[in-house]
Amino acid sequence: MTDPIRVLIADDHPLFREGVAHSLSGKENITVIGQAETAEKALRLARELLPDVVLLDITIPEKGGLAIASEIAIACPVTKIVMLTVSEHEDDLLAAFKAGARGYVLKGVSARELADIIRTVADGEVYVTPALAAGVLVEMTRDRTHDPLMELTEREREILQFVAQGLTNRQIGEHLHLAEKTIKHYITNILGKLHVRSRLDAAVFIARRS
Repeated sequence: MTDPIRVLIADDHPLFREGVAHSLSGKENITVIGQAETAEKALRLARELLPDVVLLDITIPEKGGLAIASEIAIACPVTKIVMLTVSEHEDDLLAAFKAGARGYVLKGVSARELADIIRTVADGEVYVTPALAAGVLVEMTRDRTHDPLMELTEREREILQFVAQGLTNRQIGEHLHLAEKTIKHYITNILGKLHVRSRLDAAVFIARRS
């Protein structure tokens, strides 16, 4: 049996947040594991619970959704971020994806559609509300770099250097004061971004670029 997709909902409007949680509670293969009303709480719960998907309001108080999305993407690299927002501004959409989001959904989507989107993003796909998709795809294609190293975050670059030196996940974790499991998640992300299959391939890749 497939494990349920574990979802964290972060939105400062309690009626909306609880309504989304309730609507998802009956959906197959989805479990809501937490709710947050502020950006800082969203980051704390993401670190503690390591959800599969975070539904994040772009205007959430304190740091705001875009800033906290970037922090969640760095702290929890295997967590997929879906912005759930009323903003149809292309700048917000592009900024969300640059911050690490994998989905951008306008509020007002039906519960069934939202559940399908969560499953899509959890499976590794990218989702943008169709009405906004054309413009952002043009921009993302225009800005795309062909150097995979440019896609790595500063933390991922740091970990890649340790991998190239032959350090184990535990050793890297000790250097960076991070859990071994977190390092494993980072490396999975790094291998995907570099389009290589193993730590050895990653080490060879970085050696050739030196």
